[in-house]
Amino acid sequence: MTVAPSRSNTLPQYSPILRALKTGQRLARQTNAERIASLSFPLPQLDPLAVLLTLPTAGQRQCYFESPSRGQAIAAWDALIDESFSGRDRFQAARHSLETWQARVKSLPDRREGPYFFCSFSFFDTLTPALAGFAPATLLLTRWQVVRYRHRCTLIANVRLSPQTRLAPLARTIAEQVGKLQAFTPAQRPVELAGWGESDRQPQLSDPVRLALQQKVRQTLGAIEAQQLQKQVIAHALDVTRRDAFRREVALPRLRSRYPDCYIFSLSGAQDSHFIGASPERLLSIRQGRLVTDALAGSAPRGQTAAADFALGQQLLNTPKEQREHQLVLDFIVRQLEAAGLTPCYSTPPGLLRLSNIQHLHTPIGADLPHQLSPLALVESLHPTPAVAGVPTRAACELIRQSETCDRGLYAAPLGWVDPYGNSEFIVGIRSALIQNQRARLYAGAGIVAGSDPEKELAEIQLKLQALANALG
Repeated sequence: MTVAPSRSNTLPQYSPILRALKTGQRLARQTNAERIASLSFPLPQLDPLAVLLTLPTAGQRQCYFESPSRGQAIAAWDALIDESFSGRDRFQAARHSLETWQARVKSLPDRREGPYFFCSFSFFDTLTPALAGFAPATLLLTRWQVVRYRHRCTLIANVRLSPQTRLAPLARTIAEQVGKLQAFTPAQRPVELAGWGESDRQPQLSDPVRLALQQKVRQTLGAIEAQQLQKQVIAHALDVTRRDAFRREVALPRLRSRYPDCYIFSLSGAQDSHFIGASPERLLSIRQGRLVTDALAGSAPRGQTAAADFALGQQLLNTPKEQREHQLVLDFIVRQLEAAGLTPCYSTPPGLLRLSNIQHLHTPIGADLPHQLSPLALVESLHPTPAVAGVPTRAACELIRQSETCDRGLYAAPLGWVDPYGNSEFIVGIRSALIQNQRARLYAGAGIVAGSDPEKELAEIQLKLQALANALG
C-alpha cells in the first residue's frame, strides 16, 4: 500500500493545535507534573487496518483491535508509554500504573473520546526466553490512534507535556499527521504472491502428535474420573515455516473477512514479532457503567447444508457433555462477578454462537458496574476462565504447567483496552498465532470433561487451527 502525499493545506491547523498544547502545558506548570495531552481530529471515512499496515515505520510498537460486527476498529502505533510487568502482582502493577497515567490525561478539546490504553497479559506470570518479544504484562499508550466507530472516524494524537516541553515542533508534527491522514489513499491491493492462496484444508498433525494428544486426553479423563478435576483444557501449538515471511497485510484482512463475528487483533513485540488472531471470546466489555461478559464453551462444526447445520446445532444444545462443559464456565464467571460485589444477569438455556467453521454454546452475562471498580481488577478475577484452563482453576493450571510442552505465552490470555472514562474491552487471545518472519506458531485447545472422546477432541483442535492456517496461507 502507498499513501498519497500530504496536502499543502495541513499547516493552517498549526495555530489551533499550538493553542491546545499550551493549555495542556499550563496544567503541567500548575501541578508541576508531566501531563498527557490527547487531541482529537475528525477524519474522513478510513479503514484503520489499512492505516496500520501502511503508516507505521519499522520497529514502532503497534496494536490493532477490531470488532467488525460492532463497526469498531482501533489502529495504534508509535509508543508514548510502554511499560512491562511480571510476577504474581502483574495485574495490580499494571492497574496502578494505568490509574497514575489516566489521572494525568487532558483531552483537548474537552470531549469524552480517548486516549486508549492497551493492555496485554500472558497466560502465566512468566514467559520463556523464546517469547522474549513480549512481556507477562504490558501497558501501552501510543502517539497515534485512528479510531473508527460506525460512521465516525477520528485521529487521537497523544503527547507528553512538561513545563519545559517545546511545543512548536510537536504542533507541526501533529498538523502534518492530520494532513497525511486526511489525504490517505491506500493503493489497490497487490496481487498475492505465489503460495499465498487460501486453502480450506485442515492442518495436518503428524502421527506422533496425534497419538500424544490422544494420550493426553485419556490421562485427563483419568484425572477427572479420580475426581482430581472436573474439567481440563489441553492446548497444542503447531509450528510452521515458509520460504518467505508471514505477512500481516495478507493474514489480517483474511481474518476480518472470514470471521466477521470475531475480534480481530494484532499486537507487536520485539524483533518484528506479532501476536495475531480472530477470537470469538469476549472476556469483558464495559460501556457507560454496564458490564457484559460471555460464557463460551462447548463446540461443534458447521454443517455443509442448512439442514445439516441445524442438526449439528441442536445436537450441541442437547449433548450432556457439552452442557456440562458450558455450565462450568458459566458458574465460574457468575461466582467471580458476585465476589466482586456485582449482580450478574443472564438467560438460560445457552444459545449458539455460529462462526464460519465452528459453533459454540454461548451465554451473555450482564451487570451494572460501580464507578470505583477497576476494569483491570475484573480482568484479573476472571482470568483464566474454565473455558481456557479448567476446574478447579489452580489444579488445572498446575497440570498445564506440567503437561504442556510449549509455553502458552499470550495464548488464551487477556488483551484489550481501557479509556479514561471507565470504558473497556478485553478479549481472550484464542484462535491465535505468533508470527515472526518465516516462522509461525499456531495455538488451539479443547476442553476435556467426563464423556469426552479423544478422537473428537483431536478433531476440534484441528478445526480451530484451521482459522489461522487458512489466513496465513
